[in-house]
Amino acid sequence: MDQSRILHIEAMKLLVDVVQALSLARDLETIMSIVRVAARQLTGADGATFVLRDNGQCFYAEENAISPLWKGMRFPMSACISGWVMLNKQTACIEDIYADDRIPADAYKPTFVKSLVMVPIRTDAPIGAIGNYWANPHKATPAEVELLQALANTTSVAMENVQVYMELENRVITRTKELEEANKELEAYSYTISHDLRAPLRAINGFSNLLINEANEQLDKDSLFYLQRIVSESKRMSGQIDDLLQLSMYGRAELKLTSISLGYLANEIVANLRSRAPGRTVEFWVYDDEQIKCDAGLITTVLENLLSNAWKYSAKKDKALIEFSSRAGADETVEYCVRDNGAGFDMQYADKLFAPFQRLHSNKDFEGTGIGLATVQRIINKHGGTIRAEGVPGIGATFHFTLPRNGPR
Repeated sequence: MDQSRILHIEAMKLLVDVVQALSLARDLETIMSIVRVAARQLTGADGATFVLRDNGQCFYAEENAISPLWKGMRFPMSACISGWVMLNKQTACIEDIYADDRIPADAYKPTFVKSLVMVPIRTDAPIGAIGNYWANPHKATPAEVELLQALANTTSVAMENVQVYMELENRVITRTKELEEANKELEAYSYTISHDLRAPLRAINGFSNLLINEANEQLDKDSLFYLQRIVSESKRMSGQIDDLLQLSMYGRAELKLTSISLGYLANEIVANLRSRAPGRTVEFWVYDDEQIKCDAGLITTVLENLLSNAWKYSAKKDKALIEFSSRAGADETVEYCVRDNGAGFDMQYADKLFAPFQRLHSNKDFEGTGIGLATVQRIINKHGGTIRAEGVPGIGATFHFTLPRNGPR
């Protein structure tokens, strides 16, 4: 194999490496720093320039040469060879710069340049140019021009990718600002709920109780029933307001990670449930040997909701059974399971379970506000986990949720 063939193969290998490097570039400075070196290496030139088209001028943004050229300088498009290349959308190969009338000789006299090749970046609508320069007379070969144009084409794609990346980044910044503003509005809304709505609600509840206590004898049976319903519903609305504020708070809470066993938390929660209902017989099993990093306070809220639901919805069973278990999952996650043999639910309504104020059972059968599972989902998602539910009416329900073993990624 002749020497020129070997050199061409080496140059092609280098070009592949350059293409890979350019594909990872996320700003124009990185692109220029890669190209300024690669342009010389690919052809063995004594110098290389990276020229940008800038409002009708040629901006010599970067260079790599044996002595200074024109880095940082701007020239009219009509006054330099890089402008000619961009305006004519074609390559310029010049063996003797002083024999070509496209070359402004005065600009080249202080330099080492005797020969050059200039190729456009993006041939259909040039946005710049890449120049190669030689200190001795040099007639560029077709292979050298081809390599340099391939570099320019790849550079064009990289520059367009950077533009897209920057636009996406700007959109993310804009969206983040919008979300921050939305969060501020949400906080103001929460404040309104907690103060402006609570006051009339307390008044409704207070005056209704006064009527019940002071005018009890003057009220007929229906009137007394209506007043009691007003008191009951105002209390329920107050509870919904509290739950709504709590749901909002969990979405904004900062995670404080600690290593803990969820099985330990589950045992404590069920012990507390037993103490509040000493007459109930509930069989409770824990199968958990896993340790994870999580926000213990928030995950305690998750378990309190899930285990309290299991406790509540199995209340009509003679032999209630609740299980809490865990197993190692994929990708450094742990999958947990809360299972009961209670009322269960119809799977066709499963998509409503985690929506705020959506309930699959009436208050007459089981009390609740419909916020608990929405809170659970928000906390688990904040940890980078997922949750799903399975149920069969009259047989029971199972909630599966995953959490990253070492905390949110």
